[in-house]
Amino acid sequence: MRTMNITLKRIFLLAAFCPLITTAQTGLDYVDPTIGGVGILLQPCRPTVHLPNQMVRWTPLRADMLDDQVASYPLVMLSHRLGQAFGFLPLTGSFDQRMFHCRQEYDHERNTPYQYEAVLEGCRLAFTPSKKSGILRVDFLSDDQNFIRFSNVNEKGAFRLADARTVTCEADYSGMKVFLYVHFNHDLSDLRYESDEKRVMIASVGQGKGQLMMRYGISFISVEQAKDNLEREIPQFDYDKVCAAARQTWEPIINQIQVTGGTDTHKRVFYTALYRCFERMVDINEYGQYYSAFDHKVHKSKEPFFTDNWIWDQHVCLEPLHTILNPDQEVQKINSYLDMYRQSGAIPQFAVLSGEMPGMTGNYAAAWMADSWFKGLKFDLKTAYKGLRHNALERTRIAWKRGERSVLDDFYDEHGYFPGLKTGEKETVPEVQLPWERRQSVSITTTFSYCDWCVAQLARELNKKKDTDLFLRYAAFYRNLYRPDKYLFWPKDAEGNWIEGMDPRYMDRAYYTENNAYTFQWDVKHDIRGLVDLMGGQQKAQEQLDQLFRIPLGKAKYEFWCGLPDATGMIGQFAMGNEPSFHIPYLYDYLGAPWKAQKRIHMVIDSQFNDTWYGIPGDEDGGGMSSFLVFSMMGFFPVTPGIPVYAIGSPFFEKAVIQLPIGKTFTIDARNYSEENKYIQRATLNGKELTRAWFTHEQLMQGGTLLLEMGSEPNRAWGAGEQDAPPSDINYVNK
Repeated sequence: MRTMNITLKRIFLLAAFCPLITTAQTGLDYVDPTIGGVGILLQPCRPTVHLPNQMVRWTPLRADMLDDQVASYPLVMLSHRLGQAFGFLPLTGSFDQRMFHCRQEYDHERNTPYQYEAVLEGCRLAFTPSKKSGILRVDFLSDDQNFIRFSNVNEKGAFRLADARTVTCEADYSGMKVFLYVHFNHDLSDLRYESDEKRVMIASVGQGKGQLMMRYGISFISVEQAKDNLEREIPQFDYDKVCAAARQTWEPIINQIQVTGGTDTHKRVFYTALYRCFERMVDINEYGQYYSAFDHKVHKSKEPFFTDNWIWDQHVCLEPLHTILNPDQEVQKINSYLDMYRQSGAIPQFAVLSGEMPGMTGNYAAAWMADSWFKGLKFDLKTAYKGLRHNALERTRIAWKRGERSVLDDFYDEHGYFPGLKTGEKETVPEVQLPWERRQSVSITTTFSYCDWCVAQLARELNKKKDTDLFLRYAAFYRNLYRPDKYLFWPKDAEGNWIEGMDPRYMDRAYYTENNAYTFQWDVKHDIRGLVDLMGGQQKAQEQLDQLFRIPLGKAKYEFWCGLPDATGMIGQFAMGNEPSFHIPYLYDYLGAPWKAQKRIHMVIDSQFNDTWYGIPGDEDGGGMSSFLVFSMMGFFPVTPGIPVYAIGSPFFEKAVIQLPIGKTFTIDARNYSEENKYIQRATLNGKELTRAWFTHEQLMQGGTLLLEMGSEPNRAWGAGEQDAPPSDINYVNK
């Protein structure tokens, strides 16, 4: 542990450290994992190194990109933002007890999806991944003594030396085990432990300048399986070969969408967003078997087993994006969810590595599965429906809670809304999460109205008329909280009275989830036509949507965000930094003013997203926000998962070409596009005039070209007819 002393010669060596830089720039070369690396209020994006949707994910353990020290380099992220295991750190200098917990300064960090490099105090480190394993190269740069440190960054687990070059560990994590097998190209000596528990181990690896290689495997089954995973994937100390293979794995993934034109900044934002869409879910099948935390058993299977999914965040547009790019894998993910249901008796809310996490609100697996089914994906619909119906009717709707029904659920079924508490009224239902989450009574009502509508669509598909009618009745419950004089969804108490004395800008989680009344004013994706009718028609609704972007905070920012820290990226009362807002700019397509959608989308993205450490306006949530960018920058968006159509926005590139998995391509060709020419003048789809601001999933997957003729002035007539609005009706029937 000493002060960093890096010569210019050593810095220049960085340029030659990775031999994979190519002269021809591809989409992968635009990816910058550090974008958004400083959180606006809450979580930053992590510059994660991994293969697409694979188990080993690597990112430095530090606060954010502004932190100039790393605590360690965990060898695996266990679930997105929910934990890591097996911290590793090289050290130099004379041994000191402080080494057991010291942090290291770093510099000249270089992040790509497939490789990490940095200069630490006295050494240079590089990492590249395989699926369930990884390899590191450490160049020691001084004449000092050299050490490596292993630490458990979560729960207990002892590091052991199996032989002079092999370290193993069995660590506990949230009720399950994580196993590590490490092999070095150099003997370890002079082992030191912080305590008898052996949770932190330091070993000497010689003195002076030299290179240390380390390869390791991870398993959720056993140390022997971790060793097998390693020997299958990285049998030798050949860093460059593994790194080249990792890059080659990423190339076709990123280049599946090819964009031309636009600015370099937009390309960096776009391709970085696309990379982030492949962090989750992850396949934890370890060559024919996998451990499932949903029944705590090891299962034999040749099929992938995907986990780590926050479906509240990801149903909006991440899973719909993968339904386009890799529908076969999307089926595998859904099949994994169905296996979890068979193993545990419930379709999980959030399916994380350690089992079900009762995160957020809603039965959003219904939206995901309905959307996938009606876009042509095939899976065991009867089993899926059985699990979704169970969630809808037999589990509680309370936020951040899963389990048996409560008195609030009985009230909801009888009265058609979740009751709110008056200001100062004490909570009487013990299942409600306090003090932070609370009842979220309005959001629960609008959320389950949509989720139950999705269940109804699947019931209809299975010819279950009684269930279809039941869930369609539930799908209309949102109407019971619409307050016409406010144009908002408003809380009612248990007696059916409006709760007065509230400013809709500052209503917290007593009534709304992570946002305020103005966001949830538009939380009726399944029945936008019905919402428009409640508001008094298209013109009235359009006026309210205009106002959404104009109403000021009315408080100092710090006061506003003290109560609503998730509602970031504010433009008026529109919160770009949170998932419930993603579809809102596209609602102009439904209100007779697609040109306003085109204007607003450009304003929102250009003001809220850029290619710096501050470039993401809210929690990215493992692909949730990034998938919004991928769709929106191409020029279209899935407003209502469950209705297989896309609303047209306004592209950010002259051309975007999607390589479809069936060998076809779908092209968005924006003729005359420039940053000024953001308005659609005319459109054709495969040469036929398109007068409406939407197209179907089937048309996209058949391949072809959506030609958009762009101009600097809005064409207020294009797509403006009532008959041109995309479908969204509670009585909509998927054909």
